[in-house]
Amino acid sequence: MDISLPPDAPGRPHSQSRYNVYVQIAMTLAVITGVEILLIFLPFSKWLVIGALVALSAVKFLFVIFFFMHLRWDRLLCTCVFFIGLVIGGGTLWALVRLFDAAASVPLSSAP
Repeated sequence: MDISLPPDAPGRPHSQSRYNVYVQIAMTLAVITGVEILLIFLPFSKWLVIGALVALSAVKFLFVIFFFMHLRWDRLLCTCVFFIGLVIGGGTLWALVRLFDAAASVPLSSAP
């Protein structure tokens, strides 16, 4: 195949299916977002709603990083570096939440 062919040349293959995949993923993400919004208003227990929201958000996150950020086609090293940074960021967030939790924000009592 000659890459120098113009886009409308008869010998050049159609890349329409690649765009269809992105549109399908965008529609899937929109449906998942709709389910998340619907879940908030349904009368389920709080732990079930939060667990479902976390799971659906994780699915959306993986769709975005693997398809729209192109980690699916990158080298394994780039993907590992991304996830190492994600783990470090998550650990930092967890440490800050634990450091500044509600018990740590109680003012010290002043002794007379």
